[in-house]
Amino acid sequence: MVVAPDHRADNDAPTVPTGILQICFAMLLVPVLDVFAKLLGQTLNPVEVTLMRFIMQSLLMAPLVLLARQWHIPPGTMIVQMARGVLLAIATACFFAALQHLPMAEAISIYFAQPLILTVISALFLGETIRQRRIIAILIGLVGVGVILQPSLVIFGLPALFPLMTALSMAGYVALTRQLAGRAHPYQMQFVVGLTASFVLGSTLVVGDVLGIDSLSFIMPTATEWEWIIYMGLVATIGHIFIVWAATNAPASVLAPFQYLEIVSTVFLGYVVFGDIPAASTVVGVSIIVASGVYLFHRERMASRRPSKAA
Repeated sequence: MVVAPDHRADNDAPTVPTGILQICFAMLLVPVLDVFAKLLGQTLNPVEVTLMRFIMQSLLMAPLVLLARQWHIPPGTMIVQMARGVLLAIATACFFAALQHLPMAEAISIYFAQPLILTVISALFLGETIRQRRIIAILIGLVGVGVILQPSLVIFGLPALFPLMTALSMAGYVALTRQLAGRAHPYQMQFVVGLTASFVLGSTLVVGDVLGIDSLSFIMPTATEWEWIIYMGLVATIGHIFIVWAATNAPASVLAPFQYLEIVSTVFLGYVVFGDIPAASTVVGVSIIVASGVYLFHRERMASRRPSKAA
């Protein structure tokens, strides 16, 4: 579960093919993170797994921040950067909670409603104009979400809503990322996100222990689980670094459709590791969502080339 940061690069830049290759590699790699999260979720609660994921991210990003000399927070960005951390912590914890109950393919498929939700948030809070064709694309995409969600709710119950909560939180995260575009270095943004998320999640576990809430209590990982945590952190960090590199080489509107490769890798790994086979309704629903999402990205590219007209 990941999203490429916003970028304003030139569509015709010679580095665009490099950016596409980098985002493809990242999208094929990132679901490995979800595999380790699902394995850890068999014994640890999702908040603890998420905390470990962000602690590892913070530790691994710190040297990059120091080498890039990006420890100075630009004025006026701290609150927005920390808000991104809170939203990403919620999004990741909800997705890891979903993985405890749902097959990986169903969880990631519902999550990919995120571009549709982002388009609505951009209109409501960022003042972007949505015209008829985009509204139709959003409604069609939501039909696809319903196709996946309806049988999933029957089979898995309310946990099927966790990926939808992830999509909502992630859409807010991306909207804030767009506000920071060009104002803060990507390495710094990832580091601050990791620290903020670690603080929020760690505080949640402390409160859970004090109040005796079993589902929020810290459980000491075994030796094998510590290995999985390290692998999870490495995969998450490497994947995000490749996404940052991709975003420096190509605009977000070019990279965005390639994010759907994450579904391919997720389905493959879900089958190989857990023996999950996507339901027919999932295949139909995700096809509708992908078609709607690709169309929205196409309209975004057209709008960026004609800034005076809204798509």
